[in-house]
Amino acid sequence: MEPIWAVGLMTGTVLDGNIDVALIKTDGERIADFGTYTLAPYPRSIRTLLEETLDQARAWNFTGPEPAIFREAEQALTRAQSAAVKNLVESYGLTMADIGVVGFHGQTVLHRAPQVGRLGQTRQLGDGALMHAILGTKVAYDFRSADMRAGGQGAPLSAAYHAALLRDADASGDTAVLNLGGVANITWWDGKDNVVAFDTGPANAPLNDFIKSKGLGEMDRDGALARAGTVDEARLAKLLQHPYLAKPYPKSLDRFDFGAAMADGMNAEDGAALLTAFTVAAVGKALDLLPHRPKRLVVSGGGRHNPTIMAMLASRAGVEAVPAEALGWKGDAVEAECFAFLAVRVLRGLPISFPTTTGVPQPMRGGRLAG
Repeated sequence: MEPIWAVGLMTGTVLDGNIDVALIKTDGERIADFGTYTLAPYPRSIRTLLEETLDQARAWNFTGPEPAIFREAEQALTRAQSAAVKNLVESYGLTMADIGVVGFHGQTVLHRAPQVGRLGQTRQLGDGALMHAILGTKVAYDFRSADMRAGGQGAPLSAAYHAALLRDADASGDTAVLNLGGVANITWWDGKDNVVAFDTGPANAPLNDFIKSKGLGEMDRDGALARAGTVDEARLAKLLQHPYLAKPYPKSLDRFDFGAAMADGMNAEDGAALLTAFTVAAVGKALDLLPHRPKRLVVSGGGRHNPTIMAMLASRAGVEAVPAEALGWKGDAVEAECFAFLAVRVLRGLPISFPTTTGVPQPMRGGRLAG
């Protein structure tokens, strides 16, 4: 198949108020052109609506009828994201007729990993049929459900795209990709046939929630609070005994599986230092689970903007950490680009999840196609 233009959309569970929109040209195996990328801010009203939706989703917890707010939020975010796609495409000098497919991840409101004897469950809000009606372009969406029905974790799905990026960067197994969003996930590729991916632990979500609870803004900007604080090593050691961290992959997390409560009773600086150190030490434990411990991490996602996290990766995880830009990638765009890439794989009937990434029995196709 010839490469086609595809748009990918991602809004993370950290709820930073932005829609990540990326345009790439790909055949679903290699990237022919990295196109362009933007952060499209949600109106405040939608952001508030999504925060309330997340709260109601946790109370619902897959029991009984879905909260009515889901439908309202789904309509609002689908329309906002459709507008963001159109704006990005036209700003690049293309029209929607030039776009082969849009990869619409939607907003994850709840994710429950499978347990022994129980399938996992996941819910992403996003109306693919409505987006297709608005844009007139094929839309791939609902990427995770088929994987979970087959017994998989439903996450992370970024492995196929991360491996495609690594193919042009380092095929030795000494470099892995670490994405630091609300949750942290890692992808390792041996340069041949083996791709491993899993959620390592929390990333920005507990830290951001803790900072907000202190009334100090949305995040620990530039890692300043954590840098000024002191890590309570005894408390950290206790947190690091959490069974998830030693559990073998494949494994995945919900955004709230690790929360700001880990720093209850601490001042802003010391709490930020503890939560940052925990995120990084969890990455270190994850590296020890891999078939071959990488020497270098290429870091994408919002967490790479935090110099304290990046410095601690060296000191506490024992690994060189470089931002995605060091390899010529757009670090804020990687996850949105991933869903453009996966959308083309959906279109072509190629697998998007694998036994060593989500735990499905065999490589699995996924996603639904509108249009």
